[in-house]
Amino acid sequence: MSENKKLLLVEDDYYSAETLKFALEAKGHVVTMATNGKDALTMVNNEQPQLIILDVMMPKMDGYHFCRLLKFDARFKHIPIIIVSSKIQDADREMGLACGGNEYIAKPYDLNMLTNTVEKYLDETVK
Repeated sequence: MSENKKLLLVEDDYYSAETLKFALEAKGHVVTMATNGKDALTMVNNEQPQLIILDVMMPKMDGYHFCRLLKFDARFKHIPIIIVSSKIQDADREMGLACGGNEYIAKPYDLNMLTNTVEKYLDETVK
């Protein structure tokens, strides 16, 4: 298992963010949080996370825009992004993956499945 990795959680729903943060910290990760894409961009630059969990519908900058900006920046394009959204139509999933998301997981999600997906990507970044 990959422990002590820095993760950035970008989610504007406080309850969802706190629940997921608690689960990830229980696995030994360091989790920083942002409530919108604009603040998250600053945090990526400052924190250099190994993985990002990203909501789509947020104030100031949505997840699609944030994802595209990151994937077009040579400094950050290697960071895996797991998009987690209540937008569950095929077109939404396709948009998320086209913007550079590595995974697109629909809300409500199974917490164990999501944390296992995080672990899978973190293990791949170690190799």
